[in-house]
Amino acid sequence: MSSPALAAVSPSGDDASAGRRPRSAAALAAIGLAALVIFGGFVSLGVWQLERRVWKLDLIERVDARIHAAPVAAPGPAEWPETSADRDAYRRVIAAGAFIPGKTALTQAVTEQGAGFWVLAPLKTTQGFTVLVNRGFVPADKRGEAEAMTPAGPVAVTGLLRVSEPGGGFLRANDPGAERWTSRDVAAIAAARGLEGVAPYFIDADATQNPGGLPVGGLTVVSFRNSHLVYALTWFALAAMVAGGAAILFAHERALRRR
Repeated sequence: MSSPALAAVSPSGDDASAGRRPRSAAALAAIGLAALVIFGGFVSLGVWQLERRVWKLDLIERVDARIHAAPVAAPGPAEWPETSADRDAYRRVIAAGAFIPGKTALTQAVTEQGAGFWVLAPLKTTQGFTVLVNRGFVPADKRGEAEAMTPAGPVAVTGLLRVSEPGGGFLRANDPGAERWTSRDVAAIAAARGLEGVAPYFIDADATQNPGGLPVGGLTVVSFRNSHLVYALTWFALAAMVAGGAAILFAHERALRRR
């Protein structure tokens, strides 16, 4: 004797699909075109990430060579139009001159020694132009002593050329009026200090110890994120999923037409 409950059971997936009519040729064409466009887009993104990876590896190699090269003279005004991050960032340079008193700026910093400030002091070079020098790090409780730490008289600074950091940092904008600097924005600091003829870059001083041990130089972190291969594989995997899904759909449609 059959059970009423068994009679109420819905058809299985196979029985349901057996009753479905195949999609029209126009619908299949639209689905195929959409799948092709999405597949092509994912593949293009994957290839682009591989190209970016090649560029990033070349950049890392070039920067490593600059860091370990002998220092060269800091670029003067004639070279400023050609000075760029791609060509000059982290190049070892040397500049001679004297620091301009009373013009130091402190920018927020988080280093391996904790939170504090970078001490940026303008150096009037023997060539006549001015360049901001990041003399190094001071902890927050030494902030008020930073200006007094700037040496008087002739000096020679060796360090790494760094590009300006306009706008701000730590998710906060620079506020010159309040003397709150969250990034090493060369143009803004120069304007706030009334400096002219300032280089469009600054110099991170090397680890040569300063009198009294502060500021602490040589804390430049040279690190380039390189996840392009992971991104490329992700895009290619998505492309494969689209291709696989389209293949399954079209195989199913072909099977429906054969019934």
